[in-house]
Amino acid sequence: MHASCSCSWESKTIPPRRDNDWDLQSRFKLKSKLKMYLLPGLSFGVILYWLLSTYTLGSLGREDRLGLEGLLEETRGGPGHSGVGGFIVERSWAQYSPYFPVEEYKAPPSGCTIDQINIIQRHGARFPTSGSSKTIISAVTKLKAVQDTLVDPKMDFIRNYTYDLGTDDLVEFGAVQSSQAGEEAFNRYSHLVSPDNLPFIRADGSERVVLSATNWTEGFSIASSLNIPLSSILIIPQDSNDTLDDNMCPAAGSSDEQTGEWLGAWGPDVTTRLEEGAPGANLTLEETYALGTLCAFDTVAHTSTPPNPSTSKDTRTSKLKLKLSPWCNLFTQTDFKALEYAGDLDKFYGTGYGQPLGPVQGVGYINELLARLTDSPVKDHTQTNRTLDSNEETFPLGRGLYADFSHDNQMIAIYSAMGLFPQSSPLPPVPPSNKPDPSRTWKVSEMVPFGARMVVERLSCSGSSYASASGSTDKDKFVRVLVNDKVMPLAFCGASQEGSCRLDKFVESQAYARNDGEGDFEKCFDV
Repeated sequence: MHASCSCSWESKTIPPRRDNDWDLQSRFKLKSKLKMYLLPGLSFGVILYWLLSTYTLGSLGREDRLGLEGLLEETRGGPGHSGVGGFIVERSWAQYSPYFPVEEYKAPPSGCTIDQINIIQRHGARFPTSGSSKTIISAVTKLKAVQDTLVDPKMDFIRNYTYDLGTDDLVEFGAVQSSQAGEEAFNRYSHLVSPDNLPFIRADGSERVVLSATNWTEGFSIASSLNIPLSSILIIPQDSNDTLDDNMCPAAGSSDEQTGEWLGAWGPDVTTRLEEGAPGANLTLEETYALGTLCAFDTVAHTSTPPNPSTSKDTRTSKLKLKLSPWCNLFTQTDFKALEYAGDLDKFYGTGYGQPLGPVQGVGYINELLARLTDSPVKDHTQTNRTLDSNEETFPLGRGLYADFSHDNQMIAIYSAMGLFPQSSPLPPVPPSNKPDPSRTWKVSEMVPFGARMVVERLSCSGSSYASASGSTDKDKFVRVLVNDKVMPLAFCGASQEGSCRLDKFVESQAYARNDGEGDFEKCFDV
């Protein structure tokens, strides 16, 4: 019945680069293991991983608790690194921006209480992917080759620069982002959980996603003063039906054409300027773009860590602050706006509204969400794993808090399937005068930055003046959707000014998902 493994999963992110690097296991003696259980009836080998703690939370000393709390003191929506006109450079990195709240969180309407929440969250900040790393390394290598003839003083750092980034993995900053998100979730929604009603957590099988979920659960537990134990994590293998990854539509196109057209419009002037500072580098347009992203990746990878709790008098005041990479100084505010728009195009034409088979990749998750909101079985014939979703142990109903961990591409597909961030016309690959519209509503930095989260709150407003004004009965419930703390308008289900619409109207509005993508899912396999 059981198939166990001796593999261990440390509650940390990456191997330490320095003796004083952040390492949960070595600093706080926290250690976790993953055990694999083969559930009865899963003959095709679907594996359920449960995160089992090998330590007793209550045994942690006061100093260890304070040290962990100090790690969670990430700055939240602070002033950032402002430039001319209040421009904040790290909020222009599109999908590589660190999480920030787009608006201040607003409490539900007067008379309403939250009785369930569903969170889907992107993993925390990471290293570049293996594919992106190749282009970045190529660009850095070319600049290092001409370091003796550099003429731009802003490039002087290159002479002593060593590229030391890994690939794909979560970085320390990303781990703390995830922990802080768990802390925030407890502080906001603690009334929905108890030792007998724990959060239900799922994660896509990617290691950085699993580690983000792990750090989130630790942050949640620590914020509860360790009264809420670590939750189990259901890991959905990437080679199976998976509503938390965009891996089930082989016929879907890419955004290469649109992003390439935009790079051809803004990239040449920037490349020329860089080569004037580094004669003979012979950078390609793709390498220029890669160096722009290196500003973000190098920043999050080398962000300073909080002090060691054994030497700090009050680690609760520690802040994890970004230290901008010197690569950022090679680019102007206009350059960063162009880089940001490249990310907007990538997601819009990748899995968003600009991709004919983009929104359908979010249908399975929407149908799982509807099942939870209505406390009824999942009805879906697309990406859902029907074996898992039909088992109350792996898809329980009636919980107060659900948290799923995913990727940016999949979250864009889910937004689009639901109808969030609607666009009256497609994003132009090359906007007029090469200037992206500053008032556009499709801005990836505000939609899926590292650590992004969509929260769907189910509200109970029975007997309140709000419910009466909405024309509802005592039996009606409401739904409110927030993306990075900004309340979505939900015009598609007749939302009120406060952004809430009746649950039955919300369910009715999701006809595209309830109809399994209206034939689009079948097109995914027309290859």
